[in-house]
Amino acid sequence: METIRQQIIGLLSEEEMSAIDLSQELGIREKEVYEHLPHIARSVAAQGKELVILPSECLKCGYVFKDRKRFTRPGRCPQCRGTHLQRPTYEIR
Repeated sequence: METIRQQIIGLLSEEEMSAIDLSQELGIREKEVYEHLPHIARSVAAQGKELVILPSECLKCGYVFKDRKRFTRPGRCPQCRGTHLQRPTYEIR
């Protein structure tokens, strides 16, 4: 039986997924996924891999959160203050 983190690593190694996709796949809360991601990033780094964050984007003005280092999703766009944002996705390379 794999741990939650091992399951997340397995899923992200196969395909790019958002936190909500992971939570639905594993049957856990989205917030719990965000709690595991920093630990997973360190674990895969020790294996010579990288947890890549594909950034959120504002669907109103097109602003891309490319410099954001946090794993959680942003609340609003700093440019237009819009709240309709594409969720960040993650993958292991």
